[in-house]
Amino acid sequence: MKRVLLIEDDLHIKELLEIHLNDLDCKLTVRMNGTEGLKIALTENFDLMVLDVMLPGVDGLEICRRVRAEKITTPILMLTARSEEIDKILGLETGADDYLTKPFSVREFIARVKAIFRRVDLMSASISSKQEVMYFGNLTIDKEMRKVSVHEKRIELTPKEFDLLALLATSPGRSYSREQLLSIIWGYEFSGYEHTVNSHINRLRAKIEPDMNHPTFIMTTWGVGYRFNDELNAL
Repeated sequence: MKRVLLIEDDLHIKELLEIHLNDLDCKLTVRMNGTEGLKIALTENFDLMVLDVMLPGVDGLEICRRVRAEKITTPILMLTARSEEIDKILGLETGADDYLTKPFSVREFIARVKAIFRRVDLMSASISSKQEVMYFGNLTIDKEMRKVSVHEKRIELTPKEFDLLALLATSPGRSYSREQLLSIIWGYEFSGYEHTVNSHINRLRAKIEPDMNHPTFIMTTWGVGYRFNDELNAL
């Protein structure tokens, strides 16, 4: 049974989503106020958070920022009445895993929730099937603890930055297109947002590479996408 936190102040939408999440055998915790929702998001464990953007008290984007600032990696699905592209990008850059614009169909909502659960399960199975701690020169990746260090100094990564690094490092030499990385890390819904991958890769390189202009770990496969350097020895 998946634990889901739903923070939505529209009574009709709240009740509708409650019905269908219960049909998926989810154990629900529901709040209609952003301040109350943030408190429980930071203190309890969930498998998914569904956040409305426009909330009384603390808005959904701020909740997302605060959750990610606390290194909580729970998947987040944002709901909003706004349709501008900048709002969607802002939600993704803040750390959301998916984004639905109102009005949306219940069928689409359920498909997104199922896709998130599948993606998390697949990522967990893929990463856990390989060694838990990998060493590439002065770079250490602890997948179980979601900890990365360079020269024994811990590097703070966002959940998506860590997922990108762990995925690439698990299969050195394998090139992933931007579309593939969007599908695996963010989900198929973000086709057309390849620049999101580029910005995350650039931030990741800035944190772990000794020289961003001549990367040691994350390489560019021209005309394809990105790969982890397979000339490094993983211990």
